[in-house]
Amino acid sequence: MTEQTDIRSIPFQSSDGADTTLGALGDGVLLVVNVASKCGLAPQYEQLEQLQKTYGDRGLQVVGFPCNQFMGQEPGSMEQILDYCAVTWGISFPIMDKVKVNGPGAAPVYKALKKAKNVEGAKGPIMWNFEKFVITPSGEVHRFRPQTKPDADEVVAVIEANLPR
Repeated sequence: MTEQTDIRSIPFQSSDGADTTLGALGDGVLLVVNVASKCGLAPQYEQLEQLQKTYGDRGLQVVGFPCNQFMGQEPGSMEQILDYCAVTWGISFPIMDKVKVNGPGAAPVYKALKKAKNVEGAKGPIMWNFEKFVITPSGEVHRFRPQTKPDADEVVAVIEANLPR
């Protein structure tokens, strides 16, 4: 588990280069995902957007972090990435600046997220694009591997259990 004040206060850059934090996105449930336009898992964008539409008014905020570390599957500029997300998937949730998620140059927010264990008890490096982290208002971090779809029962159960009724 990662402390809410720690993870929500770590600075990073938005897609327009402004400094921000996860805390600036609200104090509800966050679903943080490293995304890539050319990845075979890119259809998960549709499920991420549906979660945002379904639960956004109750306090869920989906947040995408483009990453080009896995077989160069996010090679575009921020303008190209944002255009792809808007035109192809109708994305309404925020897409942040491109980051590294693994290695010595990993973004500080991802260094913190990687301390969370998944359901099998494994923590450490991000395995691939579309690894998901649900951060609850109390600061708990729930980690789901890339092949787990955003709308999988186990992901939705954590989201619903932490949203106001």
